[in-house]
Amino acid sequence: MTESLAPLLVSSYAVSPAHTTWDPALEAALLPALCALPGVAGLEVPWMGRLHPHDPEWFLSHAPAGAELAVTPLPWVMKRCGTDARYGIASPDDEGRRAALADLRAVADDVQRIGAESDASVTLVALHTAPQGNAARPPLVESLAEITQWDWAGAQLVIEHCDAATASHPWEKGFLSLDEEIGAILSVEAPISLWLNWGRSVIETRDADAVTEQIALAAATGLLAGLTFSGSASVDGPYGPAWTDGHLPLAAADSDSGSLLGEAHVAAALAAAAGVERLGLKVSRRPRDRTVHDLVRTVADNLDALRSVLS
Repeated sequence: MTESLAPLLVSSYAVSPAHTTWDPALEAALLPALCALPGVAGLEVPWMGRLHPHDPEWFLSHAPAGAELAVTPLPWVMKRCGTDARYGIASPDDEGRRAALADLRAVADDVQRIGAESDASVTLVALHTAPQGNAARPPLVESLAEITQWDWAGAQLVIEHCDAATASHPWEKGFLSLDEEIGAILSVEAPISLWLNWGRSVIETRDADAVTEQIALAAATGLLAGLTFSGSASVDGPYGPAWTDGHLPLAAADSDSGSLLGEAHVAAALAAAAGVERLGLKVSRRPRDRTVHDLVRTVADNLDALRSVLS
């Protein structure tokens, strides 16, 4: 196992209430406070049809100076999947695939805006292999070949693996399997990497040990750029129903959460992912969190739990 953690990207929208209930004062205090935590290099921020769900210009003027940003359109992808079962870059329906590509073109434009109009920079952009339950490798290969030709202002493109469609149990995202995503990347021979999320993988596998195997498989390909620590639970709890993508904390950070992301699995994941360039932390605020201090403490507690594995 490594003796120190790779630079961390913290998901700001998972912990912040400001994306559902807009509070610019809270968000203006929270974003730099998260970036000031030890070892945090920057933030994961959502793309929801535009740079910010409430005020893109506000975001450009308040992005923390020097922060690395990872842009994820997954909330938007899931919204679009909910209204159009054909939507996604891995869609066998060309109209649905083209709709997803058009949205990613808009993401690329906004990534360039961040570099030109803010004090932050975009390090990563996440791609997701929708549609749900009907994704296929050949259209994904075709999409990736096109996407990699666009100007991403130096940002690294990563396929963020989400739980795959499976017949053994209900799926949450239902995208392509990791094997299919790896095969598509290798077929394109383009600069695309993989990113795994522990919680989403355990939702797929229903087995925390199998998540370690999935991380090791991705790492063995040489494509794994990063791993996000985010939990899930096998039982209903304070963060939501069982086996949902509720961004549960590490178990040590909140013993009431029911999170399966315990110390042994954190250690195994870090060992399997040794050498990755970045790590992520994506945890929801505690149900009782209200203030910026509360929110930052929740993230800090999870970071402490993560680092304690190395001590």
